[in-house]
Amino acid sequence: MKRQSIVVPIVLLVIAAALIATTTQFVVMFNGPPPGPGFGPLPLTRLAEALRSGQVPPSAANKVVLTRGSADEFGRADEQPLPARDAAIARMVGVPVARIHGLYQFPARDPEEDLRGSFTVALEMPDGWLIASSGQRPSFTQWHMRRLGAMLVTLAILSLLAWAVTRRISRPIRDLAGAAKRVRLGARQPIPHKGPREVHELARALDSMQERILHEAENRSAMLGAIAHDLGTPLSRIAFWVERLPDDSRLRAEADIEEMRAMLKAALSFTRDGRDGAPHDKLDLGSLIESLVDDLYTAGSPVSVEAGPRAVVRGDSAALRRLFSNLIQNAVRYGERARLGWSLHEGKVDVLVEDDGPGFDLARAEALFAPFVRGEASRNRETGGTGLGLAIVRSIAEAHGGEVMLENRPGGGGRVRVQLPA
Repeated sequence: MKRQSIVVPIVLLVIAAALIATTTQFVVMFNGPPPGPGFGPLPLTRLAEALRSGQVPPSAANKVVLTRGSADEFGRADEQPLPARDAAIARMVGVPVARIHGLYQFPARDPEEDLRGSFTVALEMPDGWLIASSGQRPSFTQWHMRRLGAMLVTLAILSLLAWAVTRRISRPIRDLAGAAKRVRLGARQPIPHKGPREVHELARALDSMQERILHEAENRSAMLGAIAHDLGTPLSRIAFWVERLPDDSRLRAEADIEEMRAMLKAALSFTRDGRDGAPHDKLDLGSLIESLVDDLYTAGSPVSVEAGPRAVVRGDSAALRRLFSNLIQNAVRYGERARLGWSLHEGKVDVLVEDDGPGFDLARAEALFAPFVRGEASRNRETGGTGLGLAIVRSIAEAHGGEVMLENRPGGGGRVRVQLPA
């Protein structure tokens, strides 16, 4: 199927916007001219009739204003005298031209043509002046209201059109971004191939990249697992020869061998956790945590749990037990005791594992999740682990669509927050 380019809807949107705006302007323009001073041209005979009778004729009610004054100063700043106009008005009124004093905004080729723009024409009377002037133009007329209304309607239509087009364009991009966020090692994430041609090509590129990354990660994990497994045989032979050493040397050598075996076991666990493709079934996370805490407490670990609401998740029970077991061991090792609790919030299960230790250096929080990085830098066999505990925790959490965060409790001590989708 030939896919449409993302350029096409954008160009069509621009063309539609231009057509709608142009059509609206065309309709407004032909709906009537903009009101000018005096609301259009005024026949010179209407002005003469008003001066002759002293009353504004009904046909010029909105165009002429009559006033009386004693001073000979009148007119507006943008008006100028036109003697030919004065003479034409004087003939129509039937008075000598000397009694007419007019000021006009626009000159005229024909003195008797209609008046346009503003004007002030005064007729000298025995008791003063009779002044006929153009009406003041209001700042906001019906024509302006119609034009403004048309512009607002056009803006609303174009906004809705642009919103609909951009939503249609951005939806496949958002779906693609969501799929990219859910990509993890050990499970192929389906990439949606829909939308314009450019988005489809991006989806194909992401799919190909995911394939290469997963293949490379599987190869590296397989190599690490093979190395860790194969090292077990020479370690067994070394342990056999260590039996012939003197007691002091033998005890130290056996402790080193046990530490190496623990590291190999952790490495093997790291290569499997979250990547073994075990099916995820519905399980009660609260019951799983309570069962794990009971087992560890019976074995002598200082661990307690505060029960929360029923929390059902989809996951691998063995992997989740390993996740919380690692966190409890770290809390006991570095913080003397472990306290667990959970809550439900916005479709997620929030599990907290707290201790009474010195807390975390949050500047190194991300580095602590890296393989073989330990929070305790002395490398002491009694206080430090293999450096894979948090790496395994994150691997399992991400395999379940969750995340792990390191925090410090306000009153002191460390806190690990595990969020899993309910």
